[in-house]
Amino acid sequence: MNPSRGAAFIEREASVTLPWTEMAEAGLIPQGGTAARVKTGAWRTGSMPVLELSRCIHCLRCWIWCPDSAVLLDGEKVTGIDYDHCKGCGICAQVCPPKVHAIEMVPEGGEA
Repeated sequence: MNPSRGAAFIEREASVTLPWTEMAEAGLIPQGGTAARVKTGAWRTGSMPVLELSRCIHCLRCWIWCPDSAVLLDGEKVTGIDYDHCKGCGICAQVCPPKVHAIEMVPEGGEA
């Protein structure tokens, strides 16, 4: 493998489409993928969770159940939602205790 072509590939952002002349040779993958580098929130379903922190009891159910690791924590406290990775599935709102109701699903771009 041409080392300079592999290095160029590694330095590029994952969202950039490479011309075939700069791709790794022989189908080799010079670097493993990571969801942290790829913002997948643009795939959202049309709804987004809105967190009302003043109501949150920090039970961490939303964090445990989120399939995209989009619930942000500081220590053992929920601090927000990472919309760069949230797909809008609504699981966080479903598992939030009904009496608390700290997370509400709203249409994309809307507010609770």
